[in-house]
Amino acid sequence: MPDTDQEKLTSVNIPDAETAADAEPAPDTGETMPSLADLLKAAELKAEEHHDAWLRAKAEAENVRRRAQDDIAKAGKFAAEKFAGELLAVKDSLEAALATQDQDFDALRAGVELTLKQLVAAFERSSVTEIDPLDEKFDPHRHQAISQMEADGEPNRIVQVLQKGYALHERILRPALVIVSKAKVSGDGTPTA
Repeated sequence: MPDTDQEKLTSVNIPDAETAADAEPAPDTGETMPSLADLLKAAELKAEEHHDAWLRAKAEAENVRRRAQDDIAKAGKFAAEKFAGELLAVKDSLEAALATQDQDFDALRAGVELTLKQLVAAFERSSVTEIDPLDEKFDPHRHQAISQMEADGEPNRIVQVLQKGYALHERILRPALVIVSKAKVSGDGTPTA
């Protein structure tokens, strides 16, 4: 056993007098130095905070980019919606003027026809399309039924268009005002086929 104690004593590094004299004592600042474990823990916490902030910033940037793309797509597709909605009444008035049978106003009629053609061309450039659903099946998303009338054939078909509807890129600006067919009723009150 004395050998093991001796080995322990010799394995401990005890500075000799010369080495101890060469080493400068650390200045006494009154503060204790944090341990390496504390420094590592603090650095890891700071790194985690920076990583979390980076992830949040990255997600926010992605959301902003996605919203901007959606806004640009919608703005491009529906930019003319207000313009087109305001011009519908003008087109209706011009069509009503053309329906006049008075031939004394040939020059006026020619002017109105030209204006209508220009307006139709402007609508086409803005992707505004007419909904003229005569003889189509009634669709409440595209048509507005004003009344029903007995008619031969299949019920719920459009038999008369009172006012054309309009769509902008498949979005309905105004539904078509229509009269819809219903089955004829015989004298005893039963529908006829």
